[in-house]
Amino acid sequence: QVQLVEFGGGLVQAGGSLRLSCVASGSIFSINAMGWYRQAPGKQRELVARITGRGNTNYVDSVKGRFTISRDNAKNTVYLQMNSLKPEDTAVYYCGYYRTFSTEPDYWGQGTQVTVSS
Repeated sequence: QVQLVEFGGGLVQAGGSLRLSCVASGSIFSINAMGWYRQAPGKQRELVARITGRGNTNYVDSVKGRFTISRDNAKNTVYLQMNSLKPEDTAVYYCGYYRTFSTEPDYWGQGTQVTVSS
């Protein structure tokens, strides 16, 4: 089992920044990928950013150049630095952990609300 706990959500004005953190515990391996997803009201959950155990990253087009995903394997933590936030970034953000060879997260955090006011 893997437990994920997110921190760092909140209310911010457009143009502002937030940093989300996700701490993993349990049967985790630093070689496995982790990712951040988000779900806005009335919309499906979407991948925001993903990072492999080796540090390779990919992002949804709408956040490229504004968001940065990183990880600290010694702390079992993955981060999402969000800059130049827009109202359309408002959503519940979830951390996900992929088991080896998984194409979707096998474990999820409880989510943290990010609200960007215009």
